[in-house]
Amino acid sequence: MATTKLPKTDSDAALLLDNQLCFALYSASLAMTKLYKPLLEELGLTYPQYLAMLVLWERDGLMVSELGERLSLDSGTLTPLLKRMEAAGLIARIRAVEDERRVHISLTATGRKLKLRARAIPGCIVDAAQCPVPELITLTRQVQALRQRLTA
Repeated sequence: MATTKLPKTDSDAALLLDNQLCFALYSASLAMTKLYKPLLEELGLTYPQYLAMLVLWERDGLMVSELGERLSLDSGTLTPLLKRMEAAGLIARIRAVEDERRVHISLTATGRKLKLRARAIPGCIVDAAQCPVPELITLTRQVQALRQRLTA
């Protein structure tokens, strides 16, 4: 089947893959996740589990709903993730006595100790990015601001 080439116009530049913010973010996310993979394998964590651990190291004892909100994950995605983390001995899930639908997540001693081993990861990411830390901070804030505007 022959392909038909359309004449290029100035507005065609808006449809070039390399001009798409969505693709830049998507491909950067893939590259970042690939970079994290071997670092997290040493800790026995997947990338989503690492994100959950980051939140719990920041504030232990959250409700599942609070963790889901912080990570932008629904309970259907979060529940199997937490079950695997519980089976690995990193967290404990405890149902609230006053309302069994509410589940608290607490780090175990093993989960708390894992933080010590994870401390090297941010430095590895900074080194791999080959970018000054202030520039990475600015980029992070810009992406966060973009996310807030897109979800508002």
